[in-house]
Amino acid sequence: MMQSELFLDVRYYETDQMGIVHHSNYVRYFECGRTDMLKKLGLPIEKIEEAGVMLPVVSVVCRYKVPARLGDTLRVVSVIEKLPMAKLVIRNEIYNPAGMLVCEGEVVLGFIDSATRRPVRCPKALIEIFEKHFNQ
Repeated sequence: MMQSELFLDVRYYETDQMGIVHHSNYVRYFECGRTDMLKKLGLPIEKIEEAGVMLPVVSVVCRYKVPARLGDTLRVVSVIEKLPMAKLVIRNEIYNPAGMLVCEGEVVLGFIDSATRRPVRCPKALIEIFEKHFNQ
């Protein structure tokens, strides 16, 4: 298992007139968390794409618990529980400053060849990088 944390400030434009984060922004927060996690692993998205692989989103699940609000600093937790093969599954949890679970979800990413746009397995070079960081 691999886990990463990122802290994000809720910005004004992400909220509605009541100062509550609009539901669409949580998927963006998930993306910020996974992008940060991959970067910390030495796999920034640019490096993955340079290797001839793209990671399209296959599915997103988001379950809302309590609202996040303007002024909150959110803790975004991203977890990879198993090594990727044909897909990469990232579990996400977002917490407010009081430590309450704001939402939880999961993003599934596929692997496609950049040139052919056809599905492929996770390249061996990427799996090796994931393996180095698994269970640390």
